[in-house]
Amino acid sequence: MASVHGGPVAGLAAQLVLLLVLSGTVGLGATGWLLGVAYGLVTAVALARGLAGHEMPGLGAANRVTLTRAVLVGGVTALAAGGWAGPTGRVLLSLTGVALALDALDGWVARRTGTVSALGGRFDMEVDAFLLLVLSILVARWAGAWVLLIGAARYLFVLAGWLRPWMRRTLPARPWRKVVTATQGVVLTANVVPRGPRWVLVLALTVAWGMLAESFGRDVWWLWVRREPLGDPALEGVPAAMAPNDA
Repeated sequence: MASVHGGPVAGLAAQLVLLLVLSGTVGLGATGWLLGVAYGLVTAVALARGLAGHEMPGLGAANRVTLTRAVLVGGVTALAAGGWAGPTGRVLLSLTGVALALDALDGWVARRTGTVSALGGRFDMEVDAFLLLVLSILVARWAGAWVLLIGAARYLFVLAGWLRPWMRRTLPARPWRKVVTATQGVVLTANVVPRGPRWVLVLALTVAWGMLAESFGRDVWWLWVRREPLGDPALEGVPAAMAPNDA
C-alpha cells in the first residue's frame, strides 16, 4: 500500500512546495492558495485511486513525468487567480511553457520503458484538459466567452458520455489528437497576454478551435456509427474523450 500511495503523496508535497515558492516570490492571494491546494488534493486522491484500481505497484518513470506536469499546472492554476500582469504573468507563462514541453516526454518515456498503460494515458489526458481549461479562462477575459469552448470541450464530451451510453466506447489511439491538444496549448499560451493585431490573435484562436471541433467531431462520428443498444457490455466504462495519447 505504501508503494502505491507514495507517488500521489510526493506529488501533493511537491505541489505545496511550489505554492510556497510562488507565494514567496510573485505572491499568492487567498484564492490562489485555495485553488492550488484544492487542485493538489484532488490530483493526489484521483491518482491514488487510479493506481489502486489498476493494481499498479507504483507510478513508473513516465507517470512521474506526468505528475511533474500536473504540479506545474497546479502552479499555473494558483497564479491564474491573480491575473497575468507583471511578474505573475511571466512566471505563469514560464510554468505553462515547461508543462507543454514535458507533454512530449511522458509518452516517449512510456514507450521506451515498455510501461504504456491505460492509467498513464488517462492521467496525461486529464492534465492536458485541465491546463487547457485554465488557459481558456484567462484568454476569454479579453477574447470573449466563446474561447471557453476550447477548455470545456473535454468535459462536455464526458458529460455527453454519461447521457448517451454509446459514447462510452473506448476510442482507438489517433496521433492527431496529440497534435491538436498541443496546438491548443501553444495557441492559448501565446494569447494569454495579447500582443499584436486583435484580428490575428482571434484568427489563431479560431483555427485552433476549428481543429479541436474537427477532432472531436471525428470521434463522435466514429462512436455514432458503432453505437450499440443500451446495456451492451462493450459500452461500459468511462467516457473516453480524447482517448489515451499513447502515454
